[in-house]
Amino acid sequence: MPGRRTSTSPLALAVLSTLIERPMHPYEIAQRLKHRGKDQSIKIRYGSLYTVVQNLADRGLVEAEGTARAGRRPERTVYRITEDGRAEMGDRLRELIRTPAKEYPLFEAALSLMIVLPPDEVADLLTERLRVLDKEMTATRAVLADLMDGQGMPRLFLLEAEYALALKQAETDWVRSMVAELADGSFEGLADWRTWHETSELPAEMRETDWFKADQALVHEESEDSA
Repeated sequence: MPGRRTSTSPLALAVLSTLIERPMHPYEIAQRLKHRGKDQSIKIRYGSLYTVVQNLADRGLVEAEGTARAGRRPERTVYRITEDGRAEMGDRLRELIRTPAKEYPLFEAALSLMIVLPPDEVADLLTERLRVLDKEMTATRAVLADLMDGQGMPRLFLLEAEYALALKQAETDWVRSMVAELADGSFEGLADWRTWHETSELPAEMRETDWFKADQALVHEESEDSA
């Protein structure tokens, strides 16, 4: 069991947490996850949910309890969580909450490569991103207010949305500061960035830095190794 803990995906954990309530068949699990908005924080492919449940059964984390029929629909296998499933779910959730994990957001990846675009274009793109972020946050706040105040949903069941909103707010603040620095010219290295796009060469001052020399040394080493 402990050796396989890290293989339990967020979707599998969502299945286990749903089965804590009572035994269900995969279709009902999918409907509940969708109704509760779990697809906003967990990547859910509803078509593969049966495979996820089967994998959990193969690991002994859930087991078939029987079958159920609704109206004229075909019978569906009903699953319940096992004691091993409860232990795995608890252990894996504790691990995910306690230990920060390196993730690879697409925006972070784009920022690491954005030097290949001219700074003025980047400023325009970030400005557009800022408009989208502001719009999304306004919509999210409205939804949260409706769920909590209008529908009476407890905050406990909205923490993931609250966290996502906090991350988006932090991103918005950072993007806004970047746009401001590019606009007023205070962004460090802006002139060098422009020069590189205008001449396809880095300024002499940058070529004299230890970082650039070490970077170029890697190119020479690779050339020698391939010779």
